[in-house]
Amino acid sequence: MWNEAAQTMPVDQLRALQLSRLKSLLALVHDRVDFYRHRLDDAGVVPSEVTSLDDLAQVPFTSKYDMREVFPFGLFAVPAEEIVEVHMSSGTTGKPVVGGYTRADLDLWQEVMARTLDAGGLHAGDVIQVAYGYGLFTGGLGGHYGGTRLGAMTLPMSSGNTFRQLNTMADFGTTALLCTPSYALFIAEQAREQGVDLASGPLRAGFFGAEPWSAEMRSDIETKLGIKAYDIYGLTELIGPGVAAECTEQNGLHIFEDHFYPEIVDSETGAVLPAGEKGELVLTTLTRTGTPVLRYRTRDITYLIDEPCPCGRTSRRIHRLMGRNDDMLIIRGVNVFPQQVEEVLLRIEGVEPYYRIVVDRDGSMDTLEVEVEMTEGLFSDEVRTVLALERRIEHELRLALGIQAVVKLVNPKTIERSEGKAKRIVDRRAVTTSI
Repeated sequence: MWNEAAQTMPVDQLRALQLSRLKSLLALVHDRVDFYRHRLDDAGVVPSEVTSLDDLAQVPFTSKYDMREVFPFGLFAVPAEEIVEVHMSSGTTGKPVVGGYTRADLDLWQEVMARTLDAGGLHAGDVIQVAYGYGLFTGGLGGHYGGTRLGAMTLPMSSGNTFRQLNTMADFGTTALLCTPSYALFIAEQAREQGVDLASGPLRAGFFGAEPWSAEMRSDIETKLGIKAYDIYGLTELIGPGVAAECTEQNGLHIFEDHFYPEIVDSETGAVLPAGEKGELVLTTLTRTGTPVLRYRTRDITYLIDEPCPCGRTSRRIHRLMGRNDDMLIIRGVNVFPQQVEEVLLRIEGVEPYYRIVVDRDGSMDTLEVEVEMTEGLFSDEVRTVLALERRIEHELRLALGIQAVVKLVNPKTIERSEGKAKRIVDRRAVTTSI
């Protein structure tokens, strides 16, 4: 296996390595990152006094909102001239989360993505088609870096242009596909319509992430594409894809623990939970140098699997994600918050502050619809006025969210009111949690 010594390290040695790296990390951020120095000092955490991994529980959490507040350079632990690449994820009020990469960080990213692909059985002889989006989104370049580090022929297709995706698969003999699971099914549908039998070709593996997907969806992808479909996990806040990945056993995602330290905590109290108990995943970057992160609250719900894996890797695994404990939606690989929708609607005359976000799946693709009440005055206007306002709101939402939404103006007082927390989201994608 790729870097077998690191991935099969005896557990006691792995824990010792993690502690050593944690102590170095705490000293680094206390010395170089004002944000963390203040956090650690306020919590009474002295890096030189940390003697066990259990001491990490004394360190305050980091949230997406913290990262947004110090935009853009507040978490950089090196001078800007040492940052050679930047990636960003969407923020809730227009400010994204920024990740700065040193050359060492890019080397780290290539390493963990090579492990990801190797875990699914790929090697230097494979042809890898990367159909994640390239750019500030981490998916495309993450897959690309992993493929080239592995020594495989890597095709930087990016997302979209499905006709060309299919032609490239045929021309180059693609053996592995990297994209969102919904796009994989869309590729399968287009192949069927064009009379292309992907299941009979060389394609044998797919690495899918960036959005929720169910066990049933995995089965559908595997049947239609004739492949093994592997779940991969990562966050821009940590490194991008490459934090954890399934092996060929497809029984939980191995965390690359020599670089990312996992905890499961109670979402309400913050208390650390034992292996096997469901809670929120919290991650710490042990080796990131550009923007190191302490105890990042992912908001993803899962649990740790401590039992040995037949593959021989000694790292702990996380169960397939079982939902989130916040109101963030992941739609076609893009993070969408209700607050973003609300901010757009509140700027537009002719609509009331009552809306509903409906997420569904049309075939293999996620769809986003926003229902919003029109005012009494607009209700009495001509149909063409209503249609024009719908198109305007769709345009504004696309600018704010980065994806297309369908807007439907509905009659006044037709969206259900609530005396408690308003029910803003209806997610009909029916994602299950079993493997």
